[in-house]
Amino acid sequence: MAEFTRPRRQRTETKQMLTKDSLTSFFREKTTSPISLRDITSRLNLASSEKHELKRLLKEMINDGVVVRTRNRLYGPAEEMSLATGHFEAHRDGYGFVILERPGERDIFVPARATFGAMNNDRVIVRIENFHRREGRIIRILERVQTRLVGVLDGSRTGFYVRPKNRSMPFDLHIAPQDKGRAEDRDIVIAEIVSYPTDKRPPTGRIVKILSKPETPKDEVERVIDELNLPRKFPSSVLEEAKRLYAEEVKDKGQKRKDLRGLPTVTIDGEAARDFEDAVSIQATEEGYKLYVHIADVGFYIKWGSLLDAEAKKRGTSIYFPDRVIPMLPKGLSEDLCSLKPKADRLAFTIEMDFDRHGEGIDRRFYPSLIMSDERMTYTAVKEILIDKAVKTREKYSYLLPEFELMAGLCNILKDRRLKRGSLDFDLSEPDVLLDTKGSPENIIRAERNFAQMMIEEFMIAANEAVAEHLEDIGLPCLYRVHEKPDPRKLEEMMKIIKVTPTLKGVKGRRVIKPEDFHLLLRQVRGSLGEEIMNHMILRSLKRARYSHLNVGHFGLASESYTHFTSPIRRYPDLVVHRILREVIAKKTLSAKRITELESVLPGIAFHSSAMERRECEAEGVVLSAMMAWFMKDKVGEEFAGRVVSVTPYGLKVRLSDYYVDGFLHVSFMSDDFYRYNEETMSLYGTHKKKRFTIGNEVRVRLDKVDMEDKEIIFGI
Repeated sequence: MAEFTRPRRQRTETKQMLTKDSLTSFFREKTTSPISLRDITSRLNLASSEKHELKRLLKEMINDGVVVRTRNRLYGPAEEMSLATGHFEAHRDGYGFVILERPGERDIFVPARATFGAMNNDRVIVRIENFHRREGRIIRILERVQTRLVGVLDGSRTGFYVRPKNRSMPFDLHIAPQDKGRAEDRDIVIAEIVSYPTDKRPPTGRIVKILSKPETPKDEVERVIDELNLPRKFPSSVLEEAKRLYAEEVKDKGQKRKDLRGLPTVTIDGEAARDFEDAVSIQATEEGYKLYVHIADVGFYIKWGSLLDAEAKKRGTSIYFPDRVIPMLPKGLSEDLCSLKPKADRLAFTIEMDFDRHGEGIDRRFYPSLIMSDERMTYTAVKEILIDKAVKTREKYSYLLPEFELMAGLCNILKDRRLKRGSLDFDLSEPDVLLDTKGSPENIIRAERNFAQMMIEEFMIAANEAVAEHLEDIGLPCLYRVHEKPDPRKLEEMMKIIKVTPTLKGVKGRRVIKPEDFHLLLRQVRGSLGEEIMNHMILRSLKRARYSHLNVGHFGLASESYTHFTSPIRRYPDLVVHRILREVIAKKTLSAKRITELESVLPGIAFHSSAMERRECEAEGVVLSAMMAWFMKDKVGEEFAGRVVSVTPYGLKVRLSDYYVDGFLHVSFMSDDFYRYNEETMSLYGTHKKKRFTIGNEVRVRLDKVDMEDKEIIFGI
């Protein structure tokens, strides 16, 4: 780290530059209790001119959750005061968990009485009060993620309140008469939070929109966009900046770029895809294979600190609904200028990887390139070529057949190698909502994941690993995609269920389960009646993958180092990693100052990007539930075959066989017996007839009700 010298007593005395790292080291090594600002200044031997910089750094470190300032204005490291920083995941019953920002640490349970008014996804500081039970109390809210809430306006003697629709919301919102606008009692409204609750005053807000009853599925999507405060349009200033990129169309495309336009290259995506951000090429070598993964060079166009960059960072990710996309970047960039469209020169960032015949990586190279995609291929067409051996499709793309055959061979080798190292391979289905010409769902089917999709996924995993390993090997900061190992307590719960579940006989010989055993368990139950149960148990035990500036590996992929690099058009973290790699390639090495700058911004980007990803998942899940409700609302009274996919104390979640639709069968509707929930076996059992319902059971249900407001499908037995 850079040093400076200041004449004071001895002219030869030197000390470290004042940075967050040096302050962290100071607190860790030189203090044993909270300390005042005056004492910090004195012990660090700082000049009065440096006091302002010290205050600024301390303020940033407090916001980062690294340092805590007590009520009597003393400073200390959070970790030494049994404090930790993370985001709060709220439960509808009032309690929640703090997911710690430092990966590799167990979550902290927060009882309802100790949430400090925190809302779902808020960034908080939690005091750990019981290390054995991992229980704590939230003492400070660093960042409020939610600025709006949806609820029912309720008038009372003491004024107006918005009762939140989301039952995990910890408070009602007081609305002053002048802030309710034209809203009437019992209206469903969106309220903007003006002030959050404190010890001395309740939270207040103002009505910003009255929500009308959706008349069409399209209206339903519009309502979800309103409820979750999703962006609708790009600011005019951002669009103007995007237009200037077109006007300044790069004149020196080939300069300092490797020209790969002569290399057979294809994009492979779904039929509905409009933004093509990855393309692949392949060659046979004496050792085995040379794979090229070309990624749209978005970072070349969008610079750090630009208006486009700020908007992309704010959005974090593109959001995909059945009838539309809310893009991270303006469509002119995502679907045209940056998109790897066929038969057109395009700027790319290429990862060139050499593998031997066993899939072992031999070498890798990274460089800006100029490519031209020969074909815009679809997953269906590639499957027809490689799996179905469709004559017409093979004839149409005959000039690319050698490349496709090589890709298939390498894919199988890489996948086998990944599974052998312990990567999880869930055979999970997803719903595909088919819309008619009016935008209404005409069917909801099980989306098939074919070999072509798996092939591209395999190549993208290899590219993401290569970038992460390279940046880690040369000791530079990176935004990692991390996935932590399951909580040991959840593994103990799994073992209890396995011991008493008849369909899991093949794995009952075990006394304990380790995370490393998961891939073997999945292999043992593949194709059996216990497969769905095992999938569910393992998924329930896993933590959510997220972004972090600290690397703890990716458990699900069994990867020691992983990042997101291959989707810069639709994910902001990928764009950040592109820039870091580009800077390294251009400058060969980064200065200590630049490394410090990156280390200071990456934690914030990681937290925000993870939060935006959670928002994306929530939005897509709500819209999917709405589409299911609209699809089923005219089928009340009809009977359906289905399968139990989840069991709770309140009833069964059932997935229909004919449609990919989930609904709930409440225990009160199971009138043939009195049913009780067995947590150890994840089952409901009848106390008299001894009938038992577990995950995977086939059932026949009747559609009793579709609640369009709560987007719930209610079954009867």
